[in-house]
Amino acid sequence: MGLFRSSELLGIARETLDFVLEASNDAHPNEYMGFFADTPASDLGLDRRGTVITDVIVVPGTESNPYSATVKENQIPAGGKAVGSVHSHPNGVLQPSDADLGTFHAGKVHVIVGHPYGRRDWRAFDREGEPTTLDVIDVELPDDDAFFDFDQTDIDAELHDE
Repeated sequence: MGLFRSSELLGIARETLDFVLEASNDAHPNEYMGFFADTPASDLGLDRRGTVITDVIVVPGTESNPYSATVKENQIPAGGKAVGSVHSHPNGVLQPSDADLGTFHAGKVHVIVGHPYGRRDWRAFDREGEPTTLDVIDVELPDDDAFFDFDQTDIDAELHDE
């Protein structure tokens, strides 16, 4: 048994992939771009080591047009560890361009989704731009609303404890 949890990327949550496809369609005819964050498989109720892509981080100030999407590097959250990236190709081509390859250096997997943004209109690539497998996993995603699940009574109690 190792001291560190496995960093094996098991796949992408179906709900996350659906979000990416919908966001890409909404951005059309411009490109869509985001970064992937993962969650330990055990936190998702899976009895496996590794992680699952569960979140897409959209960086404020990202500029896009029908031919490219550009992230302002100074807007990327400090300490954020992306396991990869996702962007759309409104022309439907599911191959990385030379510009794409220049951005694939960070992360384990990079997804390109293409018009018309259906469930089969995407491909995964490794950091060298070679096609790779990314399984789609049916898991229930954690409820992100829990962070904001408090009211004035909770705030007053916290202030009283200080």
